[in-house]
Amino acid sequence: MDADVIVIGAGLSGLVATAELAAAGRSVILLDGEPAQSLGGQAYWSFGGLFMVDTPEQRRMRVKDSAALALADWMGSAGFDSPSDYWPRRWAEAYVSFASGELRSWLYGLGVRWFPVVQWAERGGGPIPGHGNSVPRFHITWGTGPALVQPFLDRIRGNDRVRILNRHKVSGLETGPDGVRVNGQVLLASTVPRGARSPDGVARDFSFSASAVIISSGGIGGNVDLVRKYWPADWGRPPEKMIIGVPDFVDGSMLQVAEQAGGRVINRTRMWHYPEGVINHAPIWTEHGIRILPGPSALWVDAHGERLPFPLYPGFDALGALRHITSRGDDHSWFVLDLETVGKELALSGSEQNADLTGKDIRQLSTRVRPGPTPRCRPSCGAVRTSSRPAVWTTWSPG
Repeated sequence: MDADVIVIGAGLSGLVATAELAAAGRSVILLDGEPAQSLGGQAYWSFGGLFMVDTPEQRRMRVKDSAALALADWMGSAGFDSPSDYWPRRWAEAYVSFASGELRSWLYGLGVRWFPVVQWAERGGGPIPGHGNSVPRFHITWGTGPALVQPFLDRIRGNDRVRILNRHKVSGLETGPDGVRVNGQVLLASTVPRGARSPDGVARDFSFSASAVIISSGGIGGNVDLVRKYWPADWGRPPEKMIIGVPDFVDGSMLQVAEQAGGRVINRTRMWHYPEGVINHAPIWTEHGIRILPGPSALWVDAHGERLPFPLYPGFDALGALRHITSRGDDHSWFVLDLETVGKELALSGSEQNADLTGKDIRQLSTRVRPGPTPRCRPSCGAVRTSSRPAVWTTWSPG
């Protein structure tokens, strides 16, 4: 055996798994197809929002939350309805217990902190119990995605129980009585910037064995062919135009590798897309999009100028709005609002679009109270007009 465990995929989940295994005394090989500068995967680009329950931040805002309420909200949104949902249901129960228990103290002990104002993502707005969060639970990490990634990188870099092998792309798994053999190709070295598409030239093959393998390679969001292939039938036809919120390497290739090795892949059509997105003014990956974080006041109309029905307000039910838009055969919708509303309510998701939070810059953060849109919002959203006429925003689905 080359290691006790091989972890495939060096995004946040892979880093966490590797750090916890090493802390438990296990030897680990961490494999990832991207260069070292992309360690952390798509989590690095995220807003760093965490679902946590009954926290000091919530209590300070007089938000009353509990594990029972959070689990009820989760079940109302998940729509578990088949025998294949047994393990997803168990995972949901375990995560809500974790989110209402040791999650915050565990991360706090690693140096993670949070912005004191808890946000309210996916409010739902329909019947209760049903889709959405009954109370605000979206805790924004102080430092956004990079501040979630860094503590786990720090735990594994220089750890003598961990070998981090970048540019190692897995293409096959072989199971046997003695463990699992992982095969693949070592790709040519690359110095492309974090998140940019890296070359796929092959230098040589590799093969490692371990008693166990953890696959933490992410989903299919960067592969529009697979998105279209598994697009739910009741959502209408897939949009002709899609903008992408994740790097190209989020291509779903390991799902096929796992399935060929005997793994069971379930719920392929249960995908998540955001209908509120704009094209990045400074793209890093293919069709790079940014999600708008909207307040509820914008007039949201479909491609035909008809207002989206209750309760499909901005920020309330992403998939409900997406289904409404695409079921009519459309690939876009419109936000109509004035600059005063833009300045008060709209922001952009992601670490690169929120330099104040990402850089932990309190002085820069204080400028958010000034009138008008945030600086990062202006070039991406076209909200640089100084007139009082409404600003019209196009939103593409999925974002």
